Amino acid sequence: MNNNECVQFLQWALPQMHMRWAGFRKVRAQVCKRIDRRMRQLNIEHIHAYKTYLVDHPQEWQILDGLSRITISRFYRDKAMFAYLTEHVLPTLAHRALTRHDKQLTVWSAGCASGEEAYTVSLIWLLQLQARFADIDLTITATDASAEMIARAQQACYAYSSIKNLPSPWRELAFRQQQDTYCLMPEFQRSVEFLQQDIREQMPDAGFDLVLCRNLAFTYFDMPLQYRLLEQIQRLLKPGGALVIGIHEELPAGADQFSVWSDRLKVYEKTGNTECHV
Repeated sequence: MNNNECVQFLQWALPQMHMRWAGFRKVRAQVCKRIDRRMRQLNIEHIHAYKTYLVDHPQEWQILDGLSRITISRFYRDKAMFAYLTEHVLPTLAHRALTRHDKQLTVWSAGCASGEEAYTVSLIWLLQLQARFADIDLTITATDASAEMIARAQQACYAYSSIKNLPSPWRELAFRQQQDTYCLMPEFQRSVEFLQQDIREQMPDAGFDLVLCRNLAFTYFDMPLQYRLLEQIQRLLKPGGALVIGIHEELPAGADQFSVWSDRLKVYEKTGNTECHV
């Protein structure tokens, strides 16, 4: 299957799975390789034959859906955004929690892949903020549709390329090197719970101070699905809670349940009665 054939196939198939071709345009190579592999497993030589196979075998759509998941993840991805969380968002949310006599901050990492985003938040809290907010515990729920990704996240061992963006003192404090693998120390894993959930079908229980839904719903899903998921995420957030999306993403037009916290870094705030930012 050449590039043009794969592009034409994805432009046909993705809308039928409520996905957008525009979101896959730059990352299609990963998906095309997986589809090639799947065709070889089925002894199908041409993409047109695989298209016919999908029509004749509706259960294959679920497999194609899994092949279409993009898994690009690393620690401290988008440094400026994580710096903003550290300096502004998390301290503000912590102060608000103290004001309402709440001793817990809750975070949801949606589409967590192999755990890098969720663990980055754990590192930020434990290494940068916990001393300032000793009375507050931070708990993180991390979800992904892939059982394989969840298993890798729970193992918490990574190649150097995954952790290289972290400040070097953090790498030394938080990871134990085993040959070419870097494993996160248990104390940085304890606050994170991993759940296998497809955001399109299931979400964690409500009551989050911070939701990170980056490079997932607002990149790959079609607009009706984006609207539905945004409404559900809004319900899960506490008043004044923060939503972070990917820096190249946009919220659907008319998302008036959120106000802008940082337009450049794509941080939003659930509208409602809140205190001033710190």
